[in-house]
Amino acid sequence: MPFTPIHMGPGILIKSLLRGSFSLMVFGWTQIVMDIQPLIVLLSGEGHLHGFSHTYIGATIIVILAGISGKYLSEFGLMVLRISKYENPISIAWWVVFLSAFIGSFSHVLLDSIMHLDVEPFYPFTLDNAFLGVISVPVLHKVCLYSGLIGVAIFYSVSWRLNRS
Repeated sequence: MPFTPIHMGPGILIKSLLRGSFSLMVFGWTQIVMDIQPLIVLLSGEGHLHGFSHTYIGATIIVILAGISGKYLSEFGLMVLRISKYENPISIAWWVVFLSAFIGSFSHVLLDSIMHLDVEPFYPFTLDNAFLGVISVPVLHKVCLYSGLIGVAIFYSVSWRLNRS
């Protein structure tokens, strides 16, 4: 699922359940960082499409990189979107940042492991991909899409309920 918003579906569902304990912006940023390596391979024509970045060891490194950069980018983004004011900025707690980056990075590897033949999630310990084909690609896409739709419904239902109280 390179460069598609389909990875965001599960993130939206998680955001609806965890609310302030999860940053959808950091999660989304992590999805982008995860796919930089495949983008370079697509543009250059050289390398392993879903290489080291799509292993759990690579995902762990990406958690750190995407977490640190994502915290500041997300806080800036909240100001640009006027969700946060310059005089009273929203600060995303570090534990929320790293939880969001961790879920984003590891879910990305899992989802891509299910549908891409070249993903080796447990490299260098094994080249086998036990997740490949666990469910079909169309079903995987539906799970991601429906989880996002359910997440939106839950998020706005809870927000509506909280605003009525």
